[in-house]
Amino acid sequence: MSSTKKNVVIGVLGTVLDRRGKKANRWHKWRPSIGLCQQPDLHIDRFELVYQPGDMQTAGRVKEDIEQASPQTEVMLREVDIADPWDFEQVYTALLDFATHYPFDTENEEYLVHITTGTHVVQICWFLLTEASYLPARLIQTAPRHDARDKDPAGVYTIIDLDLSRYTQITGRFQKEQQAQVAFLKSGIATRNAGFNTMIDKIERVALRSAAPVLLTGPTGAGKSFLARRIYELRRSRHQVKGRFVEVNCATLRGDNAMSALFGHEKGAFTGAIQARGGLLKEADGGILFLDEIAELGADEQAMLLKAIEEKRFFPYGSDHETESDFSLIAGTHRNLAQRVSEGLFREDLYARINMWTFALPGLAQRREDIEPNVDYELAKYSRDQQTRVRFDTDARQHYLAFACSPPALWRGNFRELSASVTRMATFAENRRITTALVEEETERLKNQWHSTETAVTLPAGVGEIDLFDRQQLETVIAVCRRSQTLSDAGRTLFAVSRQQKKQPNDADRLRKYLARFNLSWEQITGR
Repeated sequence: MSSTKKNVVIGVLGTVLDRRGKKANRWHKWRPSIGLCQQPDLHIDRFELVYQPGDMQTAGRVKEDIEQASPQTEVMLREVDIADPWDFEQVYTALLDFATHYPFDTENEEYLVHITTGTHVVQICWFLLTEASYLPARLIQTAPRHDARDKDPAGVYTIIDLDLSRYTQITGRFQKEQQAQVAFLKSGIATRNAGFNTMIDKIERVALRSAAPVLLTGPTGAGKSFLARRIYELRRSRHQVKGRFVEVNCATLRGDNAMSALFGHEKGAFTGAIQARGGLLKEADGGILFLDEIAELGADEQAMLLKAIEEKRFFPYGSDHETESDFSLIAGTHRNLAQRVSEGLFREDLYARINMWTFALPGLAQRREDIEPNVDYELAKYSRDQQTRVRFDTDARQHYLAFACSPPALWRGNFRELSASVTRMATFAENRRITTALVEEETERLKNQWHSTETAVTLPAGVGEIDLFDRQQLETVIAVCRRSQTLSDAGRTLFAVSRQQKKQPNDADRLRKYLARFNLSWEQITGR
């Protein structure tokens, strides 16, 4: 056990074994909770003794005996309401509630869960909660000495590793908890997109089972930053990270400022460096560093970042002395990093290092079935933030959803743009009602906004002089391609009507041939 941290035991009162013996005779009996605190080589600073309401008197007596046998041990009595200690659901729920509300201090304390006392159901639940990291602890088991139960009341102890292979059927009963974790990552939004739900399920498993970097790709506004923070909060709830969540948009970093912001600097390292700076990597020590738009980092920053990821060590700008930071990395980008590598704009070795767990977040246009629950979520969020309740009129809601889910709704700003749209309507809502007239005003605003962007499309170099008819058609095609995730997605949007008359529509090939007429390719106009 660590000599620098306090040792804390968490255990359930043994209503049979802990109350053995009467008066002075009890000191000659092996009693698990008291015996644990009598071990000569195990210093226990605090004992968290969990008991049921009807056992308060026994718990008080055991507390007094522990404090008498081990004066250095503070005993804290924790009442937990379990009507039936043999009921799996009751026990698991009660102990899970205890674990999630207990103020663990893993930097200063080490925790041991005593699994000898309590019913078999209690013991198994301790196993499950510890294995799932709800309890950041190791397990400790006590027993009387062989053939010497009442001759050596202290008994013996063993700190054990978890082996839950025998309990696979039991662990299957708690899939609801895993589902709750997935819902946590989605912020409670009932998403209907099957692909997105599958992806979130994978992210949940990776977040809790792997410390390797995670790469989130997708268009601006798709929710990369939000999801990164939720991953951090999930890991923190399971005691896998103790440090901060540090976020930086790499597109805002340039020159000396980039190096200094990320890695810190020494005083006088460059003009204006009037004092030393720790840097964001150091601030993320023990936590998670989220580098959004990582593709925008310069070559020097990429090289230093690779070293920091692999070795957890780096040189601050202008320093001859390395510093350490044990951070986990989540990276985000809207660019095609593989193409950036081929163009020599991104290091291949860094890409290989952060590409182990890559998840492509679809834009709002690719998740139209999720627009409705997100509209409800944003309106509820606005009502909560403003402490007022705003509602749609029934016809107004149907009108807005019909527009929002239709193909002409571009949603270039993705969920950020949808949030802004709902907020505008809620702000202007008289008597806290969003009317059809207000919806029509908002939809016209969005149409005009998207149209002005459509008409601003610049044709790629090399197209040459073409008729106005062909030019306007090509501009529309390019705009659709740039907001679509794949060539096939763009084709389905552009040929939404005519493809219905084809037995085997090949939208991708059809679009590819159209672009070839102007010596263009999907890769050329989208940068993917």
